[in-house]
Amino acid sequence: MNVLMLSPEPPYPLQSGGACRTASLLHYFAQYAEVDLILLSEGGQPAVLPPGLVRSQDVITLPVHRKTLAARYLRNARRAIAGIPPLVDRFAGLENQIARTVANRHYDLAVIEHFWCAPYVETIGNACASTVLDLHNVESVLHRRCAEVSDGLMKLGHSRFTAASRNLEVSLLPRFSMVLAASDSDARTVHAIAPDARVTVYPNSLPLVPVPVLNERYMVVFSANFEYHPNIDATRFLLNDIWPEVHRRHPDLILRLVGRGDRSIRHLLSAGQGIETSGPIPDALAEIAQASIVIAPLRAGSGTRIKILEAWAAARPVIATPLAAEGLSATDGENILLARDGPAFANAIDALLADESARRRLGAGGRRTFEDFYSWNAAWIKLDLDAQLMRNSGLKRYTGTSDAIRR
Repeated sequence: MNVLMLSPEPPYPLQSGGACRTASLLHYFAQYAEVDLILLSEGGQPAVLPPGLVRSQDVITLPVHRKTLAARYLRNARRAIAGIPPLVDRFAGLENQIARTVANRHYDLAVIEHFWCAPYVETIGNACASTVLDLHNVESVLHRRCAEVSDGLMKLGHSRFTAASRNLEVSLLPRFSMVLAASDSDARTVHAIAPDARVTVYPNSLPLVPVPVLNERYMVVFSANFEYHPNIDATRFLLNDIWPEVHRRHPDLILRLVGRGDRSIRHLLSAGQGIETSGPIPDALAEIAQASIVIAPLRAGSGTRIKILEAWAAARPVIATPLAAEGLSATDGENILLARDGPAFANAIDALLADESARRRLGAGGRRTFEDFYSWNAAWIKLDLDAQLMRNSGLKRYTGTSDAIRR
């Protein structure tokens, strides 16, 4: 069988939630089929993939965009006026290149990663018997929630993008043979937006790895891409409403902000508050595994949070907002602690720091949840059980295992 995957970001290295989700599907379909990858890349560089994972990789180079704050604001102002969601606009205009790439080819199934590339369903569909959209987030929900925690022009822009995204979702989602949602809650949202869309749940997941064995530091970790607006807002909430009280109670405790994009949050940081930033790192799991506590103080966003799955994989106790835990098999007090506001977060951190057995118990509960539901193998089993997807794709599973999966 032949499968085509179109992705606006490389599946490797596994350094973001999007990459992890895309890679999990790439490995999944490699069990059944020969897979060709079309990668949309600003640098024009192919993804570095495990040997044998794909049959071919075609790279379509994106125009280079200036990354200064002023340039980003100007681009998004133009997009808001035009009523085009930012990332849909970023990856638009490539129909001819994609059509040339798939010319004279035929695929049993095409997988389009991210809603940003959903407008290419017709271009891709001409070469494919069935099409699947992997919906990492519900874009209209993401922008609506960003608008709710913003003000001024930022609020106005996200409100505009909410309406534009919803219009596109209504139009595009029913055109796919199948839409993969990250959780039951996302699937219900998709059904409400586009009742004719065919939706199944494919959870975010990570490769099954042993629990890292590292010395624990007296440290709280928030792991994120700090260029992403929901994570910038979460950092503002953390530093304004949570950390000052925690630092007052525990002056030797370190807050470590782990991930790329730390330049976007430097204006929020205060000297002398015990705060560290890591910048880009090759292995977030190793950083998380050293934490006494992992936190996810998000107030906006959509989909499910890889940062919580990473903490569960590392058997670390997690404190999160209910929104951050949305869509996950999270049970307050068993595999996570939920905190709705700053005082609740500070009190939860205080209680866990004082109770090592509670930290171990929460960490062990999270690890069990990861193994049962959010490892790649567990996610693949869930997808296998969806007979509708198998009928739509026309794929039949074979009993062997590819070299890529063994690796």
